[in-house]
Amino acid sequence: MSYAAAAALQAAVFQQLSTAPVLAGVAVHDALPPSPPGLFVLIGPEDVRDASDKSGAGADHRLVISVISDAEGFLAAKTLSVAISDLMATPLPALSRGRLVSLAFDRAVARRIGEGTVRRIDLTFRARIEI
Repeated sequence: MSYAAAAALQAAVFQQLSTAPVLAGVAVHDALPPSPPGLFVLIGPEDVRDASDKSGAGADHRLVISVISDAEGFLAAKTLSVAISDLMATPLPALSRGRLVSLAFDRAVARRIGEGTVRRIDLTFRARIEI
């Protein structure tokens, strides 16, 4: 098992999202900002499991990308979530460490947080990386 490519995967995802014209004007963070804007993307937690085999070391990453919105209703958050899902289905920039073998959508969870005035959609993607 290796966590060696975790930072490289996060950097590639950040680059993919922060440079996409469809997300122009939407902030992409890897930590909750002190004064969250009304609509933003948060590259969040990941769960990594060993995926080594006889050909070499590897890891299976479950990466969560969250869309957080204080807009009324879920439409703004869902629209942005669809754009992110589409972006993640296109090739990511090359990793600085390891090789991305596959990247696929796993699941999404939409919910209200706090007193119900903020919407959050957590998109989980599964990335298989060879080290």
